[in-house]
Amino acid sequence: MCVLVAAYSSYAQDVRIGVLGLFHPRQLTVKATPAEALIVRAGDESFVLERSSGQDAASITSSGDDLILQVGNQLVRASAIHAASRSGDATNFVLAVPAKISRQYHGVLDVKALSGILVPAVRMDLETAVASAVQAESDGDTPLEGLKAQSVATRSYFVAARERHHDFDFCDTTHCQFLREPPAADSIAFRAAFATRGLVLAYREYPVAAMFTRSCGGRTRTPDEVGMSHPAYPYFPVVCDYCLRNPSRWTRHVSQADAIDLHRRGEASRLDIDRRLGWDAVPSNNFTARRNAQDVVLAGTGQGHGIGLCQRGAKAMAEEGVSFREILIHYYPNTTLVEIDPHHVGASAPLVLRDRNVGRTIDLQR
Repeated sequence: MCVLVAAYSSYAQDVRIGVLGLFHPRQLTVKATPAEALIVRAGDESFVLERSSGQDAASITSSGDDLILQVGNQLVRASAIHAASRSGDATNFVLAVPAKISRQYHGVLDVKALSGILVPAVRMDLETAVASAVQAESDGDTPLEGLKAQSVATRSYFVAARERHHDFDFCDTTHCQFLREPPAADSIAFRAAFATRGLVLAYREYPVAAMFTRSCGGRTRTPDEVGMSHPAYPYFPVVCDYCLRNPSRWTRHVSQADAIDLHRRGEASRLDIDRRLGWDAVPSNNFTARRNAQDVVLAGTGQGHGIGLCQRGAKAMAEEGVSFREILIHYYPNTTLVEIDPHHVGASAPLVLRDRNVGRTIDLQR
């Protein structure tokens, strides 16, 4: 597969993504891809993994807070393991939890252990992360303009919401953003990320940690409405015509205690219930509740927290010929579309930059 590589050097900035954490791995295998070498370092020892040498894979296991690296018949104990190209830069490699999952990444790998659980993190350039997340988060039949809007939202989140975890910036789950293998260079996700490279949303000159939702149910929500903390960008509720005309309806039964907690804590309670009962236990925050003798019946529409860009609505807008800029105007009122400085590293400094195509900032006003 031809994957995303260093196509965005002018916009390079790194993000650290914690990967495969859902599996709580105690063993990992790392493997070089064909025609490439992977240099693995453990303490003072280093090994070359390369198919032409006959040794292209290594095993990593936990031993308390230490790691055991096995390459062939050699065993090395270390507190951390690092894997990169010969020059120390990003490269393609395959990381696997044996008998469970295997994924290819483009970046630099660091692994440590915490209480016997391996913690792998991949440092990759921003645009590789954007394309990978867009590929994972979006429906495969979403038109290009819809994916461009998703790319800008995804990039904005990566720029503005760093350090969500202690050991890395973001995880690869819905807690942050889904992230899987980099897409092929001829894929629509790659094209969308490349076409919008460097573009982010800003509010009062600061980047926006742009949230998005699978389906809003007909009207997007504000963080305050679902009991979430108020971010720098307050969001503004907007009508989503497609979801309003074509609601995605659902019905669920919950205990009376859970219904009370949903009313009291909103999104935090919904996520707690989903973690306990399954990720579709309460699909959204948009519902009515009816109590019966045994439990409470929830009748709702939509999927997700309902804040920011509605992926279902954005897809429909793109199918009708609406541009990605107009989609962003609709779902993120009062923001500005700007081109980030390649050396910008987060939300702490204001963005006073220009759109590269028209030579001016673009106000996305309703």
